[in-house]
Amino acid sequence: MAVVLGFFAQIPLRAQEPAAEIGPGYGEMPYRLGAGDVVSIQFYGMPDLTRPEVTVAPDGTLSYLSATGINVRGKTLTETRAEIESRLAGFYRNPRIIVTPISLVSKSYTIMGMIKMSGIFPMDQPLTLIEALSRSGGTISGLFDRRYVDLADLERSFIIREGKRLPVNFRKLMLEGDMSQNIPLAPGDYIQISSALANDYYVLGAVRKPGREGFTEGASVMAAIAKRLGFQDTAYREHVLIVRGSMSDPKVIVVDTDAILKGTKKDVPLEPKDIVYVSNRPWYKAEEVFDAAVTVFLQASVAAWTGANSPVFFQKAVLPFTPYNLTPPGSTQP
Repeated sequence: MAVVLGFFAQIPLRAQEPAAEIGPGYGEMPYRLGAGDVVSIQFYGMPDLTRPEVTVAPDGTLSYLSATGINVRGKTLTETRAEIESRLAGFYRNPRIIVTPISLVSKSYTIMGMIKMSGIFPMDQPLTLIEALSRSGGTISGLFDRRYVDLADLERSFIIREGKRLPVNFRKLMLEGDMSQNIPLAPGDYIQISSALANDYYVLGAVRKPGREGFTEGASVMAAIAKRLGFQDTAYREHVLIVRGSMSDPKVIVVDTDAILKGTKKDVPLEPKDIVYVSNRPWYKAEEVFDAAVTVFLQASVAAWTGANSPVFFQKAVLPFTPYNLTPPGSTQP
């Protein structure tokens, strides 16, 4: 990743985390129960008290014998067993309980975009990224110039976990076979396979109408900001950031908008899929606003796709609201 000042000098930007530091996936952490999960509960030495299927209620509780209304939401099987034993200790002498999973359906992941089967899928077993893509039928292809081509933009595809983008390179994984990018999924992961058909760019942050704009010949930074109704009153107008290229190895261009407005420098031309980011506070190094720019872009990308394809798909935000974007997620459509 590099920062470009003007179009000449390049200086390194903060290195991204390697895929190995992504964190544990579903099969590498203790399973935590949730609504809809089904377990078997056995009382050691008293087989007649076995309950082969006990379902966790929508409020996250389950009941067994005299132990009623036990809150097990977010608890491991070991913690659940200990809680049941503690509750039964007032009725039985030294109760020993065995809790066995039967059907674990409360955990899920989401995959959207240029994939044959989009949606929210139950995480009923440990899965890697490749397995999730295969379960959804793979990416969408189309006929172009009498041959089939992949319609997925792997350079702009991403995966979000707990509100943060993971450093996964989809192109290396799917085109080069780099299995170090084949990470284990975790409950709640959001995967978006971006479209190669899109020929637009984004203007985000402290502009009056953040959103995407169709690319046309001659598109430039200042013209793009004008199309989005100009700077907000609180915008930092001296410099604007352009993020260009792939999500895993982007080029960052620092634009001296103050000099452009004074007529001492020429406007900077844009390319399709550029991200133009206007901060609402002063900054002097690209590192200070790069993360905010990418986060706001991910918000806009998720909102644009789900708004056009499945407006009632999500009950909560995939990404947290960021103070750098003064317009709430969901208002990024032109």
